[in-house]
Amino acid sequence: MHDINRVVLVGRLTRDPELRSIPSGAAVCDLRIANNSSHKEPDGEWGERPNFFDVSVFGARGENVATYMRRGSRVCVDGRLSWREWETAEEQKRQAVSIVADTVQFMDPPGERDADAEALVGAGDGAAAAF
Repeated sequence: MHDINRVVLVGRLTRDPELRSIPSGAAVCDLRIANNSSHKEPDGEWGERPNFFDVSVFGARGENVATYMRRGSRVCVDGRLSWREWETAEEQKRQAVSIVADTVQFMDPPGERDADAEALVGAGDGAAAAF
């Protein structure tokens, strides 16, 4: 039996991407994506609840995301879940689940992107740019 660890998420960046380097020198871009889910309220009306996800994009893909995406950009992330555990300075155990992206795509229409991002997509072809 094989395990499957796959995530596909469409949402908006809640802040500008943050580019950093890890000790090996590799680039890592940290994102936070908001994604709304629908639910039925006790009164029977439908409502939306925001969900927030931390995403890491490694290497050249991460550098491209940091260069061309901004807060509010609509994106599609394809990746996997990653669980980590650490201990605080006060010796408290903490854990978190985040997404490691394999692919990040622009989802905004070409007219809503900046000029640099538009150049990656092509002259008005409407396709999503993938990193």
